[in-house]
Amino acid sequence: MIPGGLSMGFDSIDRLEVDNSYADLPPVFYTRLAPQPLTQPRLLHANADVAALLDLAPEALRRPEFLEVCAGQRPLQGGKTLAAVYSGHQFGVWAGQLGDGRAHLLGEVRTAHGPMELQLKGSGRTPYSRMGDGRAVLRSSVREYLAGEAMAGLGIPTTRALALVVSDDPVYRETVETAAVITRVAPSFVRFGSFEHWHDAPQNLRALLDYVIAHFYPECLGAEGEGGPHAPALRMLGTVVRRTAELVAAWQTVGFCHGVMNTDNMSILGLTLDYGPYGFMDAFQVRHVCNHSDTQGRYAWNAQPAVAHWNLYRLANSLLALGIEPEALKQELQQFEDAFLQAYRRRMLDKFGLRQWQDGDAELIDGWWRLLHENRADFTLSFRKLAGAQRDAVPFLDLFIDREAAQAWLSRYLDRAGGEGGTAAEREMAMDRVNPLYVLRNHLAEQAIRAAKQGDAGEIETLLMLLRDPCTPRAGYEQYAALPPDWANGLELSCSS
Repeated sequence: MIPGGLSMGFDSIDRLEVDNSYADLPPVFYTRLAPQPLTQPRLLHANADVAALLDLAPEALRRPEFLEVCAGQRPLQGGKTLAAVYSGHQFGVWAGQLGDGRAHLLGEVRTAHGPMELQLKGSGRTPYSRMGDGRAVLRSSVREYLAGEAMAGLGIPTTRALALVVSDDPVYRETVETAAVITRVAPSFVRFGSFEHWHDAPQNLRALLDYVIAHFYPECLGAEGEGGPHAPALRMLGTVVRRTAELVAAWQTVGFCHGVMNTDNMSILGLTLDYGPYGFMDAFQVRHVCNHSDTQGRYAWNAQPAVAHWNLYRLANSLLALGIEPEALKQELQQFEDAFLQAYRRRMLDKFGLRQWQDGDAELIDGWWRLLHENRADFTLSFRKLAGAQRDAVPFLDLFIDREAAQAWLSRYLDRAGGEGGTAAEREMAMDRVNPLYVLRNHLAEQAIRAAKQGDAGEIETLLMLLRDPCTPRAGYEQYAALPPDWANGLELSCSS
C-alpha cells in the first residue's frame, strides 16, 4: 500500500542527499557487500510518515527505484552498503563475535532532522550470519514494521521502518514461511555490543568512541583538555546511562516487554532496537515473559530495569581498555537508579493524573501493581478506565475479579488525587492524554500478519492510523481497544519471531 497525494520533498529516492559516515571507520568495523535480492519482490507497504522524515514525497514511494532499493536490488545512490561487526552478551553469557547477520546498512540520509541511516533487514547472508540464512520472515517483519510506529506514537525512542517488501521465497523456521525485507531507519544502529567487540583492541575502541561522540554526543567533548583525556568518554557513558534508564522507565509504564535484552540489542543512543519476541502486556503479571525461548525468565517485565543496568556495566567494562579507572566508570553507572526512578515516578504521576510526588505514593503504586497482578487485570485498559472511574467506577471495577479490593484501592487513590485540588474532569482529560487506548497487542499484530500473507496491507494501514495517535478514541474501531479474544492466549513468540 502506497499513500497518495503530493507534497513537498524529493520525488525519487535517488535524489536524497546520501553519505555513509560509518564507512569512514577502518575496514575492520564492517564488510562491504551487496544484499541478496528477493525473487520477484513486491512492495506491501510504504510508510509515508517516515518517508516525510527523510524528505521523500509520496510520489517517490510509487517509483520503481524505491522498490528496487528497498528490495536490495540496487544500492542507495551515494551510500556505501555494508554489514557491521559487533559482539555481545546473550542471555547473560558472552557470545563472542556477532554482527549484522541479515542486515545491510545502505547509507546515511541527510535530513532536516539530522542524519538518518537506512538499513535493510532480511537482505541475505553476510560474513556475520554464522549458521543463519540471512533472511527474515513475513511474520516477524510485519511485527517489527508495526512496532516502531507503535512506540513512536507513544513518544518512546525507537528505530522505525520505511518500507515492507515481500516475496514468495521460502524461509525455513519452525515451518516453511515466506521472506520479507524491511527498511529500518534510525540515526545510528551502533549498539553496546559494538563497543564490547573491541574490549581487547584499544585502538579500534578509541576509533569507535571518537566516531560516536563526534556524530551523536558532541556535547560530551567539552573544552579541550577539560576534565582530563577520559572526560568525553565518561560524559558519553553517563548520558547513555541516563537515556537507557529513561527508555526502560517508558517501557515499564506502557507494559512493553522487549523479550531479548541482549547487549547486542541495546542502542548506544537509547533507542528501542531489534524488535523480535516483544509484547505489550494484556493480563498483567509482574514476572510476565513475552519470549517463549526465555525459559528462565531473564527478560521478564519486572527484570528489565536490572537487566538494562547490567548491560550498561558490560558497556562500561569494555571502556576499561582505554585505561579509564574503574571507579570513574562506576560513578557514571551509579546514575542509573536515580535516573530510572525519577523517570518512572514522573510517568506514573502523569498516568495517575497527579502533579507532585508525595509521601505514600510509592505504596499507592505498589498497591496498584499488586491489584493488577492478583486479578490478572488488563494493563492498558486498567489505566485508561481509571481516569473515568472518578465519575463512574463501574467500568473500572468490571476489570477486576476482586471488586472489593479494587474498590478499596480506588478509594485510596481518589482521596490522594482529590487532595491536590483541581477537578475530576480536568484530571480525567489529563490522564486520557497519556494513557493509550490502542496498543499493539499480539492478536492485533497477528491479524495484520494473516492479512499480509494474503497480500492485504489494510490491517497494517489501520493499525498505523490508530497507533500513531493512540490516546484518541475513534468511532468504529472499538474492537481495537477491546480485551483480547480467547484465541490470543494461544499465541507464542520466540527468538525466531
